[in-house]
Amino acid sequence: MANKTKKLTPVQMEYKKMVDHREPMRPIIKNCVRAFLVGGLICLIGQSIQELFMHWGGFDEKKAVNPTVAVMIILSVMLTGFGVYDKIAQWAGAGTAVPVTGFANSMASAAIEHRSEGLVLGVGGKMFKLAGPVIVFGVVAAFIVGILHFLFNPNATGGH
Repeated sequence: MANKTKKLTPVQMEYKKMVDHREPMRPIIKNCVRAFLVGGLICLIGQSIQELFMHWGGFDEKKAVNPTVAVMIILSVMLTGFGVYDKIAQWAGAGTAVPVTGFANSMASAAIEHRSEGLVLGVGGKMFKLAGPVIVFGVVAAFIVGILHFLFNPNATGGH
């Protein structure tokens, strides 16, 4: 396979050296701590909501999952609508990419951004531009994991 990297001229090398010298250092440790704290806080909130459904709602652990996810989605969409989620994301970075809330934020942001284009072509079309690949990837990954589980676990029956 041929190497497609182009050799830099002396001027380009000098420019690259200058850019590398002036580029600000990224606070990697600080960013990791922030992401950990906010991601953990989101998970703690989700776990607390699940515990509330189990304690006061009479749900068992398995049945409390769906309403917990719904509440987390609603909270994420509301915070996105009020512009709060984006401010948290600017501070916490990847910590707000916790799957359920991050995905809800991404879809709500796309819907809000394109609402002026109409409900179908704007909100629906742009919102599902992101959701489509995620859903397809999730379905394909689940299918592959299911096949592997079936092949390597001969006692798998599919039921409980």
